[in-house]
Amino acid sequence: MKAPVQNNADTATQKATKESGENEGKENEAEENEKDEKTTIAKPASYVTNTDAKTTENMQAAFKGETTASAKYAAYSKKAEQEGYHQIALLFKAASTAENIHAKNHKAVLQESGVSVPVIKPEFTVKTTKENLQDAITGETYEVTTMYPEFLTAANEAGNQLAMISLNYAYKTEKKHKVFYEAALTALQNNTVNTLSTVFYVCPTCGNTYETIAPARCGISMTGGEKFIKITSL
Repeated sequence: MKAPVQNNADTATQKATKESGENEGKENEAEENEKDEKTTIAKPASYVTNTDAKTTENMQAAFKGETTASAKYAAYSKKAEQEGYHQIALLFKAASTAENIHAKNHKAVLQESGVSVPVIKPEFTVKTTKENLQDAITGETYEVTTMYPEFLTAANEAGNQLAMISLNYAYKTEKKHKVFYEAALTALQNNTVNTLSTVFYVCPTCGNTYETIAPARCGISMTGGEKFIKITSL
């Protein structure tokens, strides 16, 4: 059966990285992969989880991508703070928090389907904050224009409702992250970083990210705003 999608595609960890002389960031195994307990994802009372090879492969790839992004953005946050861009550091921290939520959701879908969860050892390079923002924009653009739309289509064709929920949470959130990063890069180039927000709110259910003020309810998962994770410091 084809499951309804909140918005089927528009056409797509926890240890700090050590910066070497060349700022090469290589994460140790994420805590999420060291734990044996099952993670959970908010799901409807009745749902279908059809396990097929393609969706399993996609969910494993999405889990790897979000785990790596969470670690990378945490490292980018520290670099931004070192360079004096506190507002951008907070943005990267909020995004890292959101990506970790996406990774947990993807992991829960894999566990619910009874398939293996890959062990992830993120590798990435930390450069200047300007370059890090450009890298983040490139990554988010790929996810919202290619990766998540394709993954959502495959999950829909397979009738995997739980995978679609998790993928849609990430897809909608990454679209907002792309906008935040583009605004931050523009501010950095125009020397107006001090005009950026110093407060971010992250939905604990789907990772949806808001700046300055939390809504009464999340616009994606409908989670109450009082449950949001508030980011005001590093």
